[in-house]
Amino acid sequence: MSEFIPRSTRHNRESNEAWEWVQALAIAVILALVIRTFIFSPFSVSGPSMLSTLHNGDLVIVNKVIYHFHDPKPGEVIVFHASENKDYIKRVIAMPGQTVSAQNNVVRVDGESIDEPYIDNGNRTADFGPVEVPPGHIFVMGDNRMNSSDSRDSSLGTVPLDQVVGRADVIFWPLEDFSLLW
Repeated sequence: MSEFIPRSTRHNRESNEAWEWVQALAIAVILALVIRTFIFSPFSVSGPSMLSTLHNGDLVIVNKVIYHFHDPKPGEVIVFHASENKDYIKRVIAMPGQTVSAQNNVVRVDGESIDEPYIDNGNRTADFGPVEVPPGHIFVMGDNRMNSSDSRDSSLGTVPLDQVVGRADVIFWPLEDFSLLW
């Protein structure tokens, strides 16, 4: 024996279920927008300046909230606003108040050579400096030193900390290159 459910009750139940779906989708869209705007966002690598760490077309996840708790650290890969319409991805080499230079293919910060395991053998660093990093700025370089527009160029110079978007944490595309960057 089947139970008789009045048409109006059945319609109300269907309307409530549809409304719940609309609410759930709206919440999901809002959460996605908040996460992408304030916490994490994808970034597409363009160009060869970070070879062999990052390749043209790689997609990375940028952690946009981490630098609200502390400043970037040497060795971290960051995304920053290079101009009003262009973001760059580079590696932090020196912090405010430090002096950076390179001689004979060795990068030095405050006179001490730095360990750079991310640089491929044979990847040369042209001599430059010394450059003193001003307060509120950082010195950045691409890993592909002979093919990178970075803080060594007068057109870019040191990067103001308030122009840093976040830290590149994960390569997520292509899948075979999936890895952490820190």
